Amino acid sequence: MVAEMARCVKSGGQIALYVWDYADKMELMRYFFDAAIELNPAAIDQDEGRRFPICQPGALAALFRDAGLQNFETRAIDVLTDFQDFDDYWSPFLGGQGVAPAYAMSLNEQDRTVLREHIRSKLPIAADGKIYLIARAWAVRGFRNS
Repeated sequence: MVAEMARCVKSGGQIALYVWDYADKMELMRYFFDAAIELNPAAIDQDEGRRFPICQPGALAALFRDAGLQNFETRAIDVLTDFQDFDDYWSPFLGGQGVAPAYAMSLNEQDRTVLREHIRSKLPIAADGKIYLIARAWAVRGFRNS
């Protein structure tokens, strides 16, 4: 995709994109998969941090370099994701849409409860019950010089 974007942009033009940092600072997902893997090591095969190694600054820079782009740079974009309480955090995982929710819903009720409580024990829950997490995206841009 990046090679095609680089081919199509005019000389001197720039292209840019961003990806979520599933391996580290997409904390909503990180807490989920870290807990899931602690309980069931086979869950690592579902972990988007492992499945999408491109979602890191070095890999993005290499992608742009390999596409022939110049003066490329990467930077983090951190978005605060605040949850009113644990139920606010947990409820999206019950919808079944996406990798983590599909994994959660594939568990029997007892295992899903164990996972839920294990995640709850790991989350940084404030005294008022709120949960403050970061969702990081890595942005990269580069220029076509020829």
